[in-house]
Amino acid sequence: MSDFPRTHPPADADETTMLRSFLDFYRATLLRQVEGLDRAQLARTLPPDHPTTLSLGGLVKHMAGVEDWWFGAILLDVPWEEPFGSVDWDSDPDWEFRTAADDEPAYLVGLLTAAIERANAQLDRLESLDVLAARSQHGRRPNVRWIVVHMIEEYARHCGHADLLRETVDGATGF
Repeated sequence: MSDFPRTHPPADADETTMLRSFLDFYRATLLRQVEGLDRAQLARTLPPDHPTTLSLGGLVKHMAGVEDWWFGAILLDVPWEEPFGSVDWDSDPDWEFRTAADDEPAYLVGLLTAAIERANAQLDRLESLDVLAARSQHGRRPNVRWIVVHMIEEYARHCGHADLLRETVDGATGF
């Protein structure tokens, strides 16, 4: 039994329920993909002929930062949560992927689950998907609907990466 149960999104629900259900499904999928792995397994990248910093641990750390960026810094204009807020992203754009190899699995999972809890609390307080973000990103001010759809896209893409990475770690598939 997984510590991260997944519920398939409903086939007939209002827009908010549908979008949040898909987001929760992909969040749980990523957490299940790293469940039970040790630090070395989370740090593993694709075979050496594919130089990359992409690892399961890096994906978890990245998504923790992405959750806090969109649902905190952009949506509410609050300072970006640490450890992300003090990173010099211009000089180290892959910081979360590069540094995740030094982090313990429990820390990485805790970082992501705490970011998800903050994001859910922020979403719970909003009255509508039409609420505009407090800050602009790339010259536009998205509404909550756009942010949630973007997060679904972000998780779906990275869950695909995680499928491949997890299979190289221990052959596990079907998350």
